[in-house]
Amino acid sequence: MEYCLFTEPQQGASYADQLEFAQAGERLGFDGFFRSDHYLRMGEGDPLPGPTDAWTTLAGLARETSRIRLGTLVSSVTYRVPAILAMQVAQVDAMSGGRVELGLGTGWFEAEHTAYGIPFPPRRFDLLEEQLAVITGLWEASGSFSFDGAHYRLENAPALPKPVQGRVPVIVGGGGPKRTPAIAARFATEFNIGFQPEQVIAEKFAGVRAACAEIGRDPSTLKLSVALPTLAAPTEAQLERRAAAIGRDLDSVRGDTNIVGGPDEIVAKVERLQALGATRVYFQLMDLRDIEQVEYLGSTVLPRLPR
Repeated sequence: MEYCLFTEPQQGASYADQLEFAQAGERLGFDGFFRSDHYLRMGEGDPLPGPTDAWTTLAGLARETSRIRLGTLVSSVTYRVPAILAMQVAQVDAMSGGRVELGLGTGWFEAEHTAYGIPFPPRRFDLLEEQLAVITGLWEASGSFSFDGAHYRLENAPALPKPVQGRVPVIVGGGGPKRTPAIAARFATEFNIGFQPEQVIAEKFAGVRAACAEIGRDPSTLKLSVALPTLAAPTEAQLERRAAAIGRDLDSVRGDTNIVGGPDEIVAKVERLQALGATRVYFQLMDLRDIEQVEYLGSTVLPRLPR
């Protein structure tokens, strides 16, 4: 089992906040630091200091960490053309010494596209499929690379730079019943499902395993992961304060979906996720100014979790 920190910096966090989280996660033994790729705060609240670009941030973290893996969960196909994204990821991979992972998805938050003038086409699964074909094709090509698709056309691209890793892990996720698992089975090294109760997670894992089998891929070669909102503390009072800090009440975040509680509750939840087939868990921490929660998770909870 692997355990990663997952953050939402668009809710109001600076590069310094993210650096503190990533370095604490590395020191405490977490396997990865992942961030969303958004440009607009969701919901009410103070958006300051404003958005930070995901891949610019990860480039900085690549130079200021040494072990922890770094990536997006997930970048949107609407933000960058695939050849440029392939260059960015390969460069950050080199800057990190081979620790980068690329999560890529269709995008969904139309308001941020409207706010910043980013095109938001109504049909984006074809974009996702073509972007993955272009990005992985550029990384794998032994010479120049060409591609002729409905949305992207490349002619004799040099297919440089190459990532340091032999294969950059590619994360595809989502709840789509057919297209998403088919794309994951074809291109991904990891399938992720987020923010769902355990019954739905089990169904989505079964769906992507079946999609692998349909194309002759061994389902065991695809890592399965979950990303779930997390509140961790030793007492009810501290949990209530952490819930209030993100604009929630404790009763609303408890249930079959989120990871909430102290070590016993979190261990039990993770063991159930492991039984469903998950081999990586992303703890989504919404308050990037609450470094004490990272310390508690890492020092008190993480040593008790299954590996």
